[in-house]
Amino acid sequence: MQDIYQSPLGTRYASSEMQALFSPDMKFRTWRFLWVILAEAEKELGLPISQEQIDELKQFQNDINYEYAHMVEKEVRHDVMAHVHAYGAQCPKAKGIIHLGATSCFVTDNADIIIFSKALNLVKTKVLNIIKKLSSFAYKYKDLPTLGYTHLQPAQLVTVGKRACLWIQDLLFDLEELSFVSEHLYILGNKGTTGTQASFLKLFDGDHEKVKQLEKLVAEKAGFRRVIPVSGQTYTRKQDSRILNLLSSIAQSAYKFSNDLRLLQHMKEIEEPFEKNQVGSSAMAYKRNPVRCERISSLARYVIVNALNAPVTASTQWLERSLDDSANRRISIPEAFLAVDAILNIYINVADGLVVYPKMIEKRVADELPFMATENILMEAVKRGGDRQVLHERIRLHSMAAADRVKNKGLSNDLIERISLDSAFGMDKGELNEILNPGLYTGRSAEQVEEFLRDYVEPVLAANPVNDIQVDLNV
Repeated sequence: MQDIYQSPLGTRYASSEMQALFSPDMKFRTWRFLWVILAEAEKELGLPISQEQIDELKQFQNDINYEYAHMVEKEVRHDVMAHVHAYGAQCPKAKGIIHLGATSCFVTDNADIIIFSKALNLVKTKVLNIIKKLSSFAYKYKDLPTLGYTHLQPAQLVTVGKRACLWIQDLLFDLEELSFVSEHLYILGNKGTTGTQASFLKLFDGDHEKVKQLEKLVAEKAGFRRVIPVSGQTYTRKQDSRILNLLSSIAQSAYKFSNDLRLLQHMKEIEEPFEKNQVGSSAMAYKRNPVRCERISSLARYVIVNALNAPVTASTQWLERSLDDSANRRISIPEAFLAVDAILNIYINVADGLVVYPKMIEKRVADELPFMATENILMEAVKRGGDRQVLHERIRLHSMAAADRVKNKGLSNDLIERISLDSAFGMDKGELNEILNPGLYTGRSAEQVEEFLRDYVEPVLAANPVNDIQVDLNV
């Protein structure tokens, strides 16, 4: 048991993979990676840096002397310089060329973008997994009629699979945005203290082309095609806004799904997975609370609100640089990724184990379908020679009587029986029951599922093959 606070995102919710990406070790190893590729690029462009120095840097790139760095930081009060000194202590031959021409943001900002890129790839993999699982679910239940709702009031029938396609479509929109953001991540490059590249221009004796080549080389070595064209000391924090808005969008989609499923579980139509020994309530042993979907809702709300941090930070930066972004970014961006990772883990788990109760769905449809079928009954009776206006009034009266029986007396809906006994309609119960086939009232639901999966989902999954992820939640 720990005696100091630890974030639940780390101890309870987020995956070890996402936590590793935002760990101090990943950050500082990425800093050293950047110092290595900077030295390599400077050497390739003619600065007096030896291969022996490069080799020494690479030897200790992932072997970080943290105690030494911590000791230095207590003295100098500067994390980047502390790690420059620590690296130099391990690499005496290369000590003088570490961080050559760079300012702190060369490692901090470029490292952030490298890590964000990896984190976005992990998010993408999980979103694709959910889409894949929900697609199988949608296809399986494409024909199962279920009561549709507007304003949470009974409306026309849809199918269970059609409703699942609404969840998938939201995720496809997120995936489009995710692809755009990932493909348009701009690394800071080599900009210097105010973005003028003056220090690098000095290193290369005023050779502008070599300064430009240096930035291009570093970006390529880091795996990026795009470099911020102009900057102050940092890359524009608008880029952080774009990332957090994307994560918020994913959270919104998950929130919608979780809310829908909580309603459906209340109706006993569809439930999230529930383990054999799972306890639903400490007091009420019979309960099966939708705790996983409630957790999605809770975490999603956090992500959506947290996304406000980035635009506020971006809009309040002063001129070429101010440091009031730093503490906020250290918290808001990693925790947004960790929370979304946790949301997606739960979403995968729930989507993989959805439990459908067709009989409960059929019962609810049967309770409401007689009211929905009245228009078809009316048209059929008119075809048989009835007076449309007279029949309309009789249906209105029968419907009100049946509704009163259901609402005020708690009895079953007897509308069809009332109509069958009314000679004005000339239809027996058997004929009326044929009109009550739920499949006649779902429109193009099944066809829409097939077309949507074929034309929109399958091409995305084919273009982005991923291994199936199974998530066993610890809590």
